[in-house]
Amino acid sequence: MNITALSSNWLIGYKEPSSGKPPFLGTRGARRLIIVGVVLLSLAVLAGVLPRLSQRRQATADTKQLALPNVSVVSPSVGTPADGLMLPAEVKPWQEASIFSRVNGYLNSWAVDIGAHVEQDQPLAEIDTPDLDHQLEQARSQATLAQKSLVQAKSTNDKWQQLWHEGVVSQLDAENMATSQATNQANTDAFAANLRVLEQQVAFKRVTAPFAGTITARNVNVGDLITANNTNMEMFHIQQTSPLRIYFRVPQANATDIHVDQTIDVVFPDLGGKTIPAKVATTSESIAANSRTLLVELHLDNPDNAIQPGSYAQARLTSGSLGQIVTLPNNTLLFRAQGLQVGVVKPDNTVELHDIKVGRDFGTTIEIVQGITPSDKVILNPADSLVTGDVVRIAATSASSPATEVAKK
Repeated sequence: MNITALSSNWLIGYKEPSSGKPPFLGTRGARRLIIVGVVLLSLAVLAGVLPRLSQRRQATADTKQLALPNVSVVSPSVGTPADGLMLPAEVKPWQEASIFSRVNGYLNSWAVDIGAHVEQDQPLAEIDTPDLDHQLEQARSQATLAQKSLVQAKSTNDKWQQLWHEGVVSQLDAENMATSQATNQANTDAFAANLRVLEQQVAFKRVTAPFAGTITARNVNVGDLITANNTNMEMFHIQQTSPLRIYFRVPQANATDIHVDQTIDVVFPDLGGKTIPAKVATTSESIAANSRTLLVELHLDNPDNAIQPGSYAQARLTSGSLGQIVTLPNNTLLFRAQGLQVGVVKPDNTVELHDIKVGRDFGTTIEIVQGITPSDKVILNPADSLVTGDVVRIAATSASSPATEVAKK
């Protein structure tokens, strides 16, 4: 039997299964099954992988976000002080002097002590000057001798001049006598001048008050060696306390608000906040380069000496005379070698350091004269390592400016 016959017989005996209940799947059904399986497997994979990828991305973003410094910012406050501008002032006496000795000697006695109210030329102390007294006696004797010699020389010269006119003596002898008289006259004047100097020095044995005032220091005792013109040995210190001079400095921005004869209230905290009006006497008419302020001098009457020189006071400028000011909390300042700076957060959350110039200090806040605008976001408590270009993250709740307690719109 050949192969061809066997194949034919096999084909003749084969029966195609009916379409109702096939024992095997067809080609199209198998493909569908495979596709469905692949889709289900893909969905399962995606369901497991996508959450992990999302979590990884979120973790990476959170890590980057946490790596940024978290800062609080504040906006500058614009306004004027509610109770006006309080500026520190210094109370000075109308005039004061350190009293030194003009002569050498020993302190014989002192007449006043600290706290004594003295009048002009009132004696303060007496100095014993034995050496100067001897010099004065000698000078008086020399002056008397020179005066007598001059009288004799003048009498002799008169006689010789008469004899010369009569032709008894020569002209040369007459001229010599005139020269002798002139020499004696010069010696007499010199001894008289020396005597006057010593008499003036002897007058300084009696130490007196140069003006009416209060003795605030006594640095000598009886028997102390006194050296003339020794600036390290102040005998007494005197101050005139009525009226008083009050000095304070006004920021450049308000310098034009000050004028002579203007009335300014002076507050004395040590006297329970007592307020006394004073007149502007003068100003320095020059802005100090180191502080950008104008020095102002006030005159204040002090008839009962209730206010002591050297005490602390405050000059109060009313709000009506002040313009708008920009303030920031003190804890926004950066003290750098190049000067004061603040850190400003830009819209892209990068930091930019601004050089600033400050004005008045209000305690918790300070006036900013130059370097920022009211719309800037200034970093509170900036780190010392903060530099321009740093990226920061602003806190969700920005701190409000305490400047509003001092400056109000």
